[in-house]
This record gives sequence, structure tokens and C-alpha cells, in this order.
Amino acid sequence: MLKLSGALTVKSIDGRNGVFIVGSLVTPFGEFTVKDPLIEQYQDGKYEGDFGISKIYLVSYVSRGRMTVEIRAKIETIALVSLKISESQVPSQTGEMDPLDEAPPPTPAPEPISLMAHAATQSVQSPPIPPTGAVVMTEDASGPTEAVSSETDRGDADAGLFGPLWPLVDEVKLDPTIDRALFRSQRDRLKALGYTFQPLGQVWLQAA
Repeated sequence: MLKLSGALTVKSIDGRNGVFIVGSLVTPFGEFTVKDPLIEQYQDGKYEGDFGISKIYLVSYVSRGRMTVEIRAKIETIALVSLKISESQVPSQTGEMDPLDEAPPPTPAPEPISLMAHAATQSVQSPPIPPTGAVVMTEDASGPTEAVSSETDRGDADAGLFGPLWPLVDEVKLDPTIDRALFRSQRDRLKALGYTFQPLGQVWLQAA
């Protein structure tokens, strides 16, 4: 792994999949574009320190009728010595391509369904599933009762979203090697839960 000192400028881009993050790393050996999941946690700003780079490679893509060729650096580690967060963090709109769109996942072929299984499915009418946050009415001997399922549903959804990180603690460190879309969902959910990202330790801390 190559370790270089430099400055990483992070910028938010508003794309069709939502907001994504791009970086520009300036080092004594040159300037590189960074689009690793690791920096998707960072706020807009300038970060100076030592960067562990595992790969430098060329990437080309076409976006909005324009072909772009980039020299990218894949960052594995970041050790910051200083940072300057931008006052304005309004996502901009540029010709940058979201990394999610560069390599779309293959669409799996539908599994064949036998005629008997199809007929059995059509003959069984499942009760409707209430939406998240709905009030479910039930009957018992004493009359109708209400059961609010929103908190339980949200907890189950969070458990599925965070996997081994659940239940969350006051300090959470995300794994940037997981699927990028899942990584973004975890990041956004932590923000909604009141967590704040600390760049120096690369951890999310719950507000006191």
C-alpha cells in the first residue's frame, strides 16, 4: 500500500439515486479522483493528512453527452491531521456519474413457476398487510383493541439494515466494504437517529 500526504476535498453531488460524494485528492505525486464508499460519510470540506492508497487506475464514462476520463485513487485508510468543513453543503448538480450507475448489478432471471403452484397461489387469498405506522384493529372478548406496530416494524427494519451492528451503541463504525447502496442507507439512517460523524476517528457518535 502506498502512503501519501495530501489534501482531500470532498463535495456532495445530487444525482438520480440521491446525494453521493466525490473527492479530489491532491498529493506531491499528482491529483486523483476519489469515489470510494469510505468518503461517503464525510461532509463537504477539505481534509489534510496521510492517505493509504491501494490502487491508482484510469476510468472513463459518458454522462450528459460528455466523455470523462479520470485518474482514480482507491483509498483504504485515512489519518487526518486537520480538516475544514464547508459552511455551505448544498449538493451541486454536475456531469459526475454516480458510482452506483457505473456497474449496475445484473438482473436475476425469474424462477419458473409450475402451473399447479400458480393455481394454488391464486386460490389462496392472503389478508392485506398494513403499511408501516398503521393501527391494527383486533377483536377479543372485551371488544376491539388497538395495537400500534410502527415502533416494532421500525426496529425490525433497523435490525435488518444494520445486521451485526444491531443493536446500535453510542459509537458506531460502519464497514465501507459492504454494498455501496447499503452503506449509504446505513449512513442516512444514522443521521436520522441523531448520530454525528467524527472524521478524525471515522466513527458515528450518538448525540448526548
